[in-house]
Amino acid sequence: MSEPFDYEQERLDMVLDKIRTAQGENATQLQRAEKAQDDVEKGWGDIRFKSSTYGSLFETAMSVRQQQQMLQERELAMNSAEHQAVVLERLATRPYFARIDVQEKGAETPEPIYIGLASFSDSPDNFLVFDWRAPISSIYYDAGLGHVNYDTPDGKQEADVSLKRQFQIEDGKIVTIFDTDEAVGDQMLLNAVSGESTTKMKSIVTTIQKEQNKIIRNTKAELLFVQGAAGSGKTSAVLQRVAYLLYRYRGHLTSGQVVMFSPNQLFNDYIDQVLPELGEQNMVQMTYYQYASRRLPKLKLETLQERFETQLPAWAENVATFKGSSTYFKLMEAYAKTLNTANIKVRPIKFRDEEIISKEKIKEIYYSFNENYNLGNRLQGTKERLMKMLQGRIGSEIKADWVEEAIQALSKEEYDTLLGDNPREFESDEQEVNTLGKLIVQQELAPVAKGVNRNRFLNINTQFVHFLKSVPSMVDLSKFDITAEQWEQAKEYTIDKMKQGDLPLADMTPFMYLFDLLKGSHGERDIRFVFIDEIQDYTPFQLAFLKYSFPRARFTMLGDLNQAIFTKENAVSLQDELGKLFAPELSEFIQLTQTYRSTQQITDFSKAVLVQGATIDAFERRGDKPTVKIVASTDEMVETAVAHLQQNDAEHETTAIITKTLAQAEAAYEALRDQVDVTIIRTENQRLVPGTIIVPSYLAKGLEFDAVIMWDASAKNYQGDDERQLVYTITSRAMHQLTVIARDTLTPLLDVDKKLYIEE
Repeated sequence: MSEPFDYEQERLDMVLDKIRTAQGENATQLQRAEKAQDDVEKGWGDIRFKSSTYGSLFETAMSVRQQQQMLQERELAMNSAEHQAVVLERLATRPYFARIDVQEKGAETPEPIYIGLASFSDSPDNFLVFDWRAPISSIYYDAGLGHVNYDTPDGKQEADVSLKRQFQIEDGKIVTIFDTDEAVGDQMLLNAVSGESTTKMKSIVTTIQKEQNKIIRNTKAELLFVQGAAGSGKTSAVLQRVAYLLYRYRGHLTSGQVVMFSPNQLFNDYIDQVLPELGEQNMVQMTYYQYASRRLPKLKLETLQERFETQLPAWAENVATFKGSSTYFKLMEAYAKTLNTANIKVRPIKFRDEEIISKEKIKEIYYSFNENYNLGNRLQGTKERLMKMLQGRIGSEIKADWVEEAIQALSKEEYDTLLGDNPREFESDEQEVNTLGKLIVQQELAPVAKGVNRNRFLNINTQFVHFLKSVPSMVDLSKFDITAEQWEQAKEYTIDKMKQGDLPLADMTPFMYLFDLLKGSHGERDIRFVFIDEIQDYTPFQLAFLKYSFPRARFTMLGDLNQAIFTKENAVSLQDELGKLFAPELSEFIQLTQTYRSTQQITDFSKAVLVQGATIDAFERRGDKPTVKIVASTDEMVETAVAHLQQNDAEHETTAIITKTLAQAEAAYEALRDQVDVTIIRTENQRLVPGTIIVPSYLAKGLEFDAVIMWDASAKNYQGDDERQLVYTITSRAMHQLTVIARDTLTPLLDVDKKLYIEE
């Protein structure tokens, strides 16, 4: 064994020994914390609730407060000990993965810095392992040997790096050591990306590249926009960014203040282990569809599948594009301002099937406030007046026949429940009847008051239709290649859908925005960071709406314009649109062109599909060329797929059969299920499972598999040039093996240099 190897193994043994000691101490702490918590919980029984005098009440309150504080302290101690146990468990398998020798300015000798998933010290000032997110650790990712600058919370620091060493550690033993002058050596990266795929994304802290590190540690930009080729590690880098931010702003930022919008629920499932693996709680993860569904629970929204598989005529596509534009967003704002003076749409307020406040009266109140009132203040003022009117209704309603009947029908239990904490002694029968009557009317009016409080007197559906009717008078539709008749037709389609309780996708975000403007909503102000994946599938309207909805958040947006399978041409102007939403001096654009997922052969084949595929650089990992087979029948497609599946299984590689649509996935499943063990993914809410899966193309975004079989890549199935991004998305999911099967003739979209694939 070489000298460095012996030294490093000895040092590793020493660190592991200290970690085991720390685990023993932590277990004792955990037992103490559990016992202390039990003792505090038992202490509740010793509190005597005294209420005879003000002094005794105060004494009781102080005892309760003291007990609550003790419980809080014990819970914090318990949580801290539990968290430490998880950290130590993780470090016990592999304490660190790198070492850098750093001589800071003014220091006499270099100091070895060992970098791992979390910090570990055996005394307050003696760190045996530094967290990968610590400022000094950035040197490992950003620089080679020699003089370096690195950022710290106190400003830039200078240092000299004399050694950069990387380790592969398994079961407490050093397997390999790489000394390199690169940021992260290619050999280590090659080892990391050559492995088999799993149903869960893994952390990449050992192999973060310089460009990815820029994404992770950026704390200045209001907008960080990452354009990355398929497999360039953009999603991984962004998840590490979340972990870094939670570390950097610990005590000021929680995982609940970070939101990530993912392309689909399958993807959420795929990435849900990355942050826990790094010792952090998961942030709030949802799809845009889930966000909208939460905001609009009473409407049935168009799904991802419906969105992808519905073929709209060209004029309807024009209307949808217009409804997703920033022009339409500004139009909505302008329309909302007009509602300060006229055209507010409301519902009458009813009580026991009787109209008690008419639409006219509500409008009169709404417009009784002076012109300085904005929509939100106007609504609040209206609510306050309506609540007073409901309060006044109680006195007149007490004498109604139905109240007297309700009093007479009260059982003993109902009588006691109704009175609750009210005094039971009455001076007269009349006082008793009045008290009971008031309580009954209040109880009956409660749902009406709740409705007023929740703005249910606003008729948002009618208001939205009024907006659609107003559009032609507010903008020249011909500039967007839309005729008056086409707009009328689109408007009637939306109205018909809304009558059925449905809302088309193009109307979903404008509907939410109008409702927010009416309410004077200020958005979710406690959210600090918003991450949006697959940004190319968002419209300018949606992006403007998200910025409005999270006004105090910094945004990180990532995507690949080559994979714009929903918005297509919209994606091209995305950067211009973002320039209108965020100040250019607070925006940073990072491009990741190096792709790590696929072998060079698969990457070269995939990028040849694109018109501008030159901006994608393959990582030099060799493999088999993709295979293309043209067959004459479905039976032959099945036969070819089964043969490749058996070969992939023998090599322990998981395969995804990717079809264009759900209907094709169903057909492939029926044809294959009796011959091979296969699972079909029908909806975005399904879980990813080990083994072979069949998945429609629009649900495969963001995922990766050892092997991919592209099902029926025929000219009949993939026709138009607008499906080029879709074909690229499918082929770029494969890490090691790519098989393309087509019936009769191959799609012209795969008309690439024949040297790039093998024809079977």
